[in-house]
Amino acid sequence: MFTLPETRFDFGGDEYIYAEISRDMSEESNFKALAITNELRRRQIPGILDICPSNASYLVRFDPEVISANDLLEYLKEIDITKSNPSELNLQVRIVDIPIWYDDPLTREYGRRFHERNFTREEISNFELVMKLNGFTDKERFIEAHSSSPYLITMMGFIPGTAWEYPLGMEKEKIIQTPKYASPRTDTPGRAVGLGGAFTVIYPLSAPGSYQLIGMSAVPVFDQERRLEDLKDTFFLARPGDIWKHRPVGEREYRQIVREVEAGTYRYRIKYVDFSPEEYFAKRRTYIKQLMEDF
Repeated sequence: MFTLPETRFDFGGDEYIYAEISRDMSEESNFKALAITNELRRRQIPGILDICPSNASYLVRFDPEVISANDLLEYLKEIDITKSNPSELNLQVRIVDIPIWYDDPLTREYGRRFHERNFTREEISNFELVMKLNGFTDKERFIEAHSSSPYLITMMGFIPGTAWEYPLGMEKEKIIQTPKYASPRTDTPGRAVGLGGAFTVIYPLSAPGSYQLIGMSAVPVFDQERRLEDLKDTFFLARPGDIWKHRPVGEREYRQIVREVEAGTYRYRIKYVDFSPEEYFAKRRTYIKQLMEDF
């Protein structure tokens, strides 16, 4: 049985309550934040305007003319106690296939173009730099290491549609990690796959950025025009609690998928599963392997 941290609550002006489950990112804290915010949405408490889960915390915006801060705080404390029991953290999540062309020409070119902004200033690609920092000498072994484990969407923010992905089932010492740029790039291609710390992100659109670029996603994570069938009801692919599986593809398959996306015919490969954090912490990689069967 794992231990869940105790939550600390703070008021943010007249309209916000901030709940800090822990100071550092941990899977336990994130599962608790997801379970609590899901329960808040389910209850549809009058006066709550927005609910934002984060890596190890969450923020609730409310209308003080509809619900008082103290009454809302009591609701949150009651839910927090319930969700401090690991057996109450079960989540209904989606597993989503994300095809990635690793070490592609575009992100290699961006790495060289902005090398003076990187912390090493080396004239090598970001892909090569991350390999070097994590002790890899073989490109295919690095790709296998990054893509073998699925990633949990722990939070969303920054550029609309940006989702932070944390690897599931891996021992901490085996997680690929890297420092970010010393000074952010002035541009990053949309759909670029980046690494910062232990987190992977896919840039929703062209924007400044500081994550190390290691490839390109063939599929969008943000669709303002909502042309794709699976994004008809939302601009964003990611949902907090999603599990994304990175699937390495070559140039030919990458370009075929991009053509399907542009034609509006692409369908995301998605599997719906019930996720038990309690079973996950008991079985780790064995449990992840069970979830990923037939996917």
